[in-house]
Amino acid sequence: MRNLGLIGGLGPGATVHYYKELAKAQIGELLIVHADMERVLADVQRGDRVGLAAYFARLIERLAAGGAEVAAISAIAPHICIRELEKISVLPLIDVIQEVGTEIRARGYKTVALFGTRFVMESRMFGMLEGVEVIVPEQLETIHQIYMQIARGGTEGRNILTQIAHDLPVDTIVLAGTDLSLLFDENNTGFPHVDSAKVHIHAIVNRLR
Repeated sequence: MRNLGLIGGLGPGATVHYYKELAKAQIGELLIVHADMERVLADVQRGDRVGLAAYFARLIERLAAGGAEVAAISAIAPHICIRELEKISVLPLIDVIQEVGTEIRARGYKTVALFGTRFVMESRMFGMLEGVEVIVPEQLETIHQIYMQIARGGTEGRNILTQIAHDLPVDTIVLAGTDLSLLFDENNTGFPHVDSAKVHIHAIVNRLR
């Protein structure tokens, strides 16, 4: 079993969720590096893919020095730089967008809407969901504000997001922000959805084994 290096802190709640689920899966050794969320968000907002990739590459070097053999980022918005990062990372990466796209196509969904940050929704997950029509909700700003509150430790907004989900003419909602796993699960989600964090964690476990 290979050792995982996880870039966390984006936000902290999602990092804890990843840790708990990975520990439950008994994956062996795990290293976590806490990234500077404000710095990362600033790079995302500027669209500085090269600068963000370089920052993550340095964090991955630290994980590799600690014994990690494969790396993952526990957030979706920072994957804006995944193509640039793949070229310079010293470790192979488990890409959440690639894994979510595979899951959507496997379920036969054709039209989806994203719940996450403004950047993820407006860019339709950075245009990386090949073969899938991605709808940008009119309530984009409301969804973004609720998501950022959750990422910073808030717990409100589930009912609002649920109502928006029911009103959208799509096959499914992609929970395109790993912090949304703190609000939604199989027991409390009354609309078709793909949980990006759940899909990503499952892919990480499979890769490590």
